[in-house]
Amino acid sequence: MANPDSVTVRKVETQADFKAFFEFPWKLYRDDPNWVPPLLSMRRHLLDKNENPSWEYLEGDYYVAWRAGEPVGTVAAFVNHRHNEFHNEHISWFGFFECIDDQDVATALLDTAAAWGRERGYNALRGPQSFTNMDECGLLVDGFARPVMLMPYNPPYYQRLVENAGLAKVMDTHSAMANWDILHEAGAVDRVNRIADRVKRSQSITVRGLERKNLKAEFELFKDIYNHAWEKNWGFTPFTSKELDALVKSLGSFIDPELACFGYVGGEPAGFLLCVPDFGQVLHRAYAKPGTPEFVTLIKALWHWRIRPKINWIRVPLMGVVEGQRGKGVDLAMYAYIMDAVGRTRYDHVDGGWVLETNRAMLGLVNQFKMNIYRTYRFYEKPLQG
Repeated sequence: MANPDSVTVRKVETQADFKAFFEFPWKLYRDDPNWVPPLLSMRRHLLDKNENPSWEYLEGDYYVAWRAGEPVGTVAAFVNHRHNEFHNEHISWFGFFECIDDQDVATALLDTAAAWGRERGYNALRGPQSFTNMDECGLLVDGFARPVMLMPYNPPYYQRLVENAGLAKVMDTHSAMANWDILHEAGAVDRVNRIADRVKRSQSITVRGLERKNLKAEFELFKDIYNHAWEKNWGFTPFTSKELDALVKSLGSFIDPELACFGYVGGEPAGFLLCVPDFGQVLHRAYAKPGTPEFVTLIKALWHWRIRPKINWIRVPLMGVVEGQRGKGVDLAMYAYIMDAVGRTRYDHVDGGWVLETNRAMLGLVNQFKMNIYRTYRFYEKPLQG
């Protein structure tokens, strides 16, 4: 007779399996006031191997852990071939790790992901990442509050479960937070403006905003700068054209052109800075869930976004300066531009993340601007061979 407390991990192969995988977070987080449920269409697109353009270079499977006929956890095991080629690594990844507070379940899920990679000859298992460095990635280990847009959230006990399953830290990333009033009181805004004025004159630096009417071309320029500016960053993988198209489609409808800019040196593109309103504040209130038609959720979202606006946070998900133009003050000139734009809006909090723990220059700017490191996300790794 089977033990009713035993855990079975099965690959998602049927529609019923996929439904269990898809809907499990709503079961797990239903009493968590901090969790922000995604739109059902967003989650479906992310998981659909035929729709998500990243699956052109991904290969993997989804798994659900079951106990007594009920789902108790999920995980994805996959390889990012583009990452491995770009970084000359031979690793697999895990993502979409969700689990009840039970070590047996967590170990079974992560062992399954490890076995998936080991059987295919990969050297290590790394994660969590769902699925690229442009998606939600890292395990939240400090700062357990409502997440900002496109940042991960998980219960505190995940750290214990993952580490007890034999994975160890490989890299931390941080998010910094600034309050607009505190920045002003500390004199940070005036100081940045003074420095920016000086470097713009001495280095022939100019800054311009985003042109909404040419959004596709603007994002092409952004992609080119991004792919050059980030190419030596840990975990970075260049955008593909189809991923850029998906980014334009997802961000284009609610991006605020005043909160994005390009920096030039001598008339040549040298950097970019992209801020986005924290749409998570809207999704938190709209609260999408299986069984509720999405048009109902979207009506609620519209109310909290446009009619009775609730967003007072912005996030800086992407910023970069190409290597040959660093150290000239392009970043400061762009910060000054965005600070001026923020000062004319209703936004009063800024989230800057994520920042690698090894990026001393950026962490130095965080301190200089009187920002606080308020969240930490951790990547884990486990050797698979030898």
